[in-house]
Amino acid sequence: MASPTHLTGRIDVHHHIFPPSIGKAGLSAKVGWRTPPQNLPWTPELSLRAMDQLGVQIAVLSIPAGLPPGPAGEENRAAARQFNDYAAQICADHPGRFGFFACLPDMSDTQGALAEIRHGLDELGAWGIAMSSSYGDAADARYIGDDAFDPVWEELDRRSAVVFLHGAQVASSTPYPHPFLGIPVTEVPNETFKAAAHLVVTGKKRRWPRARIVLAHLGGSTPFLAPRVAGLAPHMGCALAPDEILADFRTFYFDTALGAHATTLAAMRAFADDGRVLFGTDFPGMAEWYTKNADAFYAGDGDRVALEQVMYKNAQALLGIKF
Repeated sequence: MASPTHLTGRIDVHHHIFPPSIGKAGLSAKVGWRTPPQNLPWTPELSLRAMDQLGVQIAVLSIPAGLPPGPAGEENRAAARQFNDYAAQICADHPGRFGFFACLPDMSDTQGALAEIRHGLDELGAWGIAMSSSYGDAADARYIGDDAFDPVWEELDRRSAVVFLHGAQVASSTPYPHPFLGIPVTEVPNETFKAAAHLVVTGKKRRWPRARIVLAHLGGSTPFLAPRVAGLAPHMGCALAPDEILADFRTFYFDTALGAHATTLAAMRAFADDGRVLFGTDFPGMAEWYTKNADAFYAGDGDRVALEQVMYKNAQALLGIKF
């Protein structure tokens, strides 16, 4: 796709890798999704081809949320280590084209998570940490604002780390309504919102202000439901006032992956400053239509300032990237 703005040098902060060991096609089928068959099996070369077509200079790689699978323990730790070493090798093999967000073992394994933060950031040079919205299964699941995860957040805050927060593929209590409306379509965006809201209403977002959190998919339903939280959470006992809650929601960053449309981007612009929005594709998912939408919206008034901010300058500033 040749961009109508002729923009080059995009930075894609939401770009997945699918190691052969995960069996991506099978995982997708379980949650009601079908990865474009031309993008499987995934290879770095597939990503590079798509990046060149979309005008992406650098893609920040991450493992899909929910991986490595639990339960917590040595096997889970080893899988996280293997994924991160694999991502680092891809970056080394293709200098100037990839960075990555390191994944963590199940965060209930505090020592394992802290060790992988050190390995990923200090030894492998990861650009941040990829985090799922929750850890554990069913009734045992805990969202990331849970007190049990405080030591991990304390370390991320100490480091002023970038955290890429992606909604988990958690099933609803009812079946998804139609084969066209599987869990990635209907549930994942709300899981992102729930995790963000959990951090806000527990006061954790303002407790660790130096951890810079990017919400996938424009924050899912966050721009639309944040006022609902602001009005109702204080009634339920939250110590923060409505204006404080909304202010804390606005301190997140938001990527455009699978969310870019004139309607949603206008809502995002009303909710948060353009300086908080980052370009993302969700490749190997569906990228081209959303990229065209983002180009059209941000270049619509002929002012390239916002377009350049969203497409690469915001990510450059957040991640410390130099072309």
